[in-house]
Amino acid sequence: VLFLQIVHILNMTSAKIMSFLLHPEESLHSLQNRIEFETGISTGNQELLLETGICLDPRKPASQCVIDGVRGWDSYMVYLFDKSKTVYDGPFASRSLSDCVNYIVQDSKIQLPIPQLRKVWAEAVHYVIGLKEDYSRLFQGQRAAMLSLLRYNANLIKMKNNMVSASQQLKAKLEFFHQSIRLDLERYSDQMAYGISSEKMLKAWKEMEEKASQCAQAEDIGYLDEQIMALHTEIVELQKSPYARRQGEVMESLEQRAIDLYKQLKTRPPDHAYSDSTDMVKIIVQTVQSQDRVLKELFGHLSKLLGCKQKIIDLLPEIEVALNNIKEADNSVMQMQGKRQREIWHLLKIACTQSSSRSLVSSSLEGTASTPAATWLPQSSSGNAAPHPLSSLAAPEDGENFADVIQENVNYLELFSSILQEVRQEQNSMMVS
Repeated sequence: VLFLQIVHILNMTSAKIMSFLLHPEESLHSLQNRIEFETGISTGNQELLLETGICLDPRKPASQCVIDGVRGWDSYMVYLFDKSKTVYDGPFASRSLSDCVNYIVQDSKIQLPIPQLRKVWAEAVHYVIGLKEDYSRLFQGQRAAMLSLLRYNANLIKMKNNMVSASQQLKAKLEFFHQSIRLDLERYSDQMAYGISSEKMLKAWKEMEEKASQCAQAEDIGYLDEQIMALHTEIVELQKSPYARRQGEVMESLEQRAIDLYKQLKTRPPDHAYSDSTDMVKIIVQTVQSQDRVLKELFGHLSKLLGCKQKIIDLLPEIEVALNNIKEADNSVMQMQGKRQREIWHLLKIACTQSSSRSLVSSSLEGTASTPAATWLPQSSSGNAAPHPLSSLAAPEDGENFADVIQENVNYLELFSSILQEVRQEQNSMMVS
């Protein structure tokens, strides 16, 4: 018997306790199927919380419900919530009276012998203690719901901070992109008259600027931020609410009064005296009324907690979508920035190529203009004698120099032609891209 594992589950929708004997290595899904059979709550809508507000892990066995050690092994509770409901309004009936206690409640002035009255009052005290313990368990379930809500809220704050950080980064990149592309367009317009121009590239840059303006919509997260701040305010108010704290002081005092009344009866000698149960019945009625009041407040507060939790659950996918939109816009801006920079460097390459080709052409033209003139100048003889008419004929060495100059000019012409062809190909490829 000591090695048996029994889990006690408090159904917060009905305020009833269920106990299940766990089979060795039973899975949590198997336990949930048994709970569904008992309560009618489908496994998909079941939320099983520990006292710490942690939800049971479906990957672990059902034995995670049972704590190790001796402390509270038979009173440790798991709290069952129905995800499909956010309003828990009862009615929650108090635990039923035993026949003996019901007998004196129906007629509190009936006279009973002291020995019999002791037995009845002992059951009455047990009933009053039970009412207080029922409230304590339900309050602990409400506390588990609050801790679970705070866990969800912590996750919400983390996602919100990530979203705000990503939005601010996107905003900064968009501002940089807009400033840089405006400067590029201005400088491009200034050099179009005497430099390089490409209508297709200019059109692409303007389309980039428009697309960047559309990406700015992704950084607008104001509507989500407002909802999150409103939720934070609501959660703080719920934490400050008096109903978030234990309200069982009245029942505890009534419990002590019932115990004291029973002790007084116990000290009376078991003679043939008779007595009624008016005082004890008053305590029973007051305890039931107090429990009804505090349970109404408890479940009203619990419904608000679950409502806030559902709002967070609904907000999380929206924040995820906003984060994905921001990341896509960020990637788009970075791709456009990279593409524009590659095009600028391509223009720079073309400009440098054209400049080098012009310098080659000018140098080749200077070479062809100077070399033939030097070659065909008449060779002067010693003194001031007139040159011989045949002295203007080219000598064998001069003929070799003239052939070299022609070959050099032909090489320059071929190089210039290849450079021009390469420039045309690069300009065509840029226009196509």
